[in-house]
Amino acid sequence: MSDFLIGQSYYLRFDPKLWAAMQPYPPLGALYVASVLRSKGYSVAFFDAMLAENESEWTVSLELNRPKIAVLYEDNFNYLTKMCLFRMREAAVKMIKSARERGCIVVIGGSDATDHAPLYLDAGANFVLIGEGEETLVELAAMLIDRVEIQLKSIVGLAYNSDGKVKINPRRPDIRNLDRLPFPAWDLIAMERYREIWKARHGYYSINLSTTRGCPYHCNWCAKPIWGQRYNVRSPENVVAEIKWLKNAYHPDHIWFTDDIFGLKPGWLERFAELTNSEQLKVPYKCLNRADLILRPGEIDALKESGCQIVWIGAESGSQKILDAMEKGTRVEQIYQAARRLHDSGIQVGFFLQFGYPGENREDIEKTIQMVRDCEPDDIGISVSYPLPGTPFFERVRSELGEKHNWVDSNDLAMLYKGPYPTRFYRQLHRMVHREFRIIKQRNQIYMDWRYPSLLKPNRYRIVRQVIRKKLDQLSLPIDRFYLTLLERLPHQGLNSISHQLSPEDAAQPTHAEHQGPFFDN
Repeated sequence: MSDFLIGQSYYLRFDPKLWAAMQPYPPLGALYVASVLRSKGYSVAFFDAMLAENESEWTVSLELNRPKIAVLYEDNFNYLTKMCLFRMREAAVKMIKSARERGCIVVIGGSDATDHAPLYLDAGANFVLIGEGEETLVELAAMLIDRVEIQLKSIVGLAYNSDGKVKINPRRPDIRNLDRLPFPAWDLIAMERYREIWKARHGYYSINLSTTRGCPYHCNWCAKPIWGQRYNVRSPENVVAEIKWLKNAYHPDHIWFTDDIFGLKPGWLERFAELTNSEQLKVPYKCLNRADLILRPGEIDALKESGCQIVWIGAESGSQKILDAMEKGTRVEQIYQAARRLHDSGIQVGFFLQFGYPGENREDIEKTIQMVRDCEPDDIGISVSYPLPGTPFFERVRSELGEKHNWVDSNDLAMLYKGPYPTRFYRQLHRMVHREFRIIKQRNQIYMDWRYPSLLKPNRYRIVRQVIRKKLDQLSLPIDRFYLTLLERLPHQGLNSISHQLSPEDAAQPTHAEHQGPFFDN
């Protein structure tokens, strides 16, 4: 019997798009809480849903470990948990029921639980951790396992049922000194299985690592149920110590830094680059950043020196009108400059794009597509504006929400409110933009193969396949665009909720602008 069984309800198997991509990362948030509990002397077993087939494996783990307390602690470092996908919530409810049937006390933590504590308590959970959960769970364990005399109402950051009503205690202050946290309990999961999957599918092994918690910026669509606007950072020395340990123990070929913004603190990146070089620990990595921060003096040099392979930028839109409405705090020209300078330094660029924000019209969409053409990012990720509780965007469109408040999986792309266009339009837009992006990539690859034929070895027929794929995509693109225009003209009650923020000229523009010019000129 163990004191705790720690798990989470994000099953890669339940997300078809990401299952097909097969780039699994261990549940970092759950591994942190497991490590903290072990540091306090508790016995901990672990259930990793990421690679599990279904919820029945959780039941097997419950019966094998017979824990006193079952904890579902969602990975707050994985952006998909903030989206609270319905299929994962459904899995969590089943897992709660299974744990309660076996006599466990059940504790839930994460973004969805913080936003919807009554839902999880009604489903059978005994306690919900509100916000950052490590210290709250340790205090709860002292009461439940060590029998320390603590009143529930005194445990900050906790929600529970009391006298038939849901009681939510005040939030707990965040952990400021992240260096005092033990490293995640990597030994509790099947790291070799992750390695085998990555090597077989991608030829290298990538592992996830976090250097910060939170984001201080105010994008009005971005949910921050765990850390709000607060931002805390580990020291470069502490991060490099973990990289050294990971390299010795698991030999990763690549790192994904999960931070919302990597290296925000002035001087942090320069010190990190200095340490990775002096310790000979430079590992290729990907990270997320903002276009304006990329342009800070010395930023790109430090990224390059520390081993950065690709920077994903939250570009969102090529329309300044939409960026301003989002309160993004960046300029379109900064996106262009950041992409150009990163490419000039040999660092790849990824763009996160977001369509469907209130007030966006076809002209704004075309500006975003043109930005992709002009900047030629190495990869793109496309989403549709997603109203999440606790955001100004959610409050603005609350009255327009239908019965469906969450996507089923990450490929859903449903328009959850009465946005500028209907769901079918955005699904078609997603397909069309990716097709043009493939044409751009294929064109560049064909040029490289033709210019440097030695790179084709041992795959001499790659250029033929690339030419065929490019031609097929070019033939399909006008059809995609025609269908998108038909969907644009379908009857749909949209919103123009940012009109009050626009100039009179912008506000007077029709919500459904006629498309401007050819989609792809080649």
